[in-house]
Amino acid sequence: MQTVIIVIHLMIVVAMIGLVLLQRSEGGGLGIGGGGGFLTSRGQANVLTRTTAFLAAGFFLTSLILSILAGMERKPKSILNTGAPPAPTAPGAPAPLGGGGGGVLDQLRQTEQPSAPSTPSAPRSQ
Repeated sequence: MQTVIIVIHLMIVVAMIGLVLLQRSEGGGLGIGGGGGFLTSRGQANVLTRTTAFLAAGFFLTSLILSILAGMERKPKSILNTGAPPAPTAPGAPAPLGGGGGGVLDQLRQTEQPSAPSTPSAPRSQ
């Protein structure tokens, strides 16, 4: 459904671009013209203006439909973790800021304390 509306939307856009380029500007348009012909200057302005208005309404309508369709696919999400248990942390990962009662300084003190060497060291001579 969305693909069909996008194709219609693009066809309206291309038709509207063509119609705007065909309209007579103050400088004489695209050089199309001359006297007489299929449409008089007044009739040509009315037809092109009305067609452009219909295409603009179609463009607006397809844009609204596409935005509504895009909004229907989104699921609302909560920014708060309500009801979800906190994720477990890895053994070496730092504790979350709000838990454990310790702050950042306590965590740094724990990591700075030297641990006992894992292998015995040889005695040194004096």
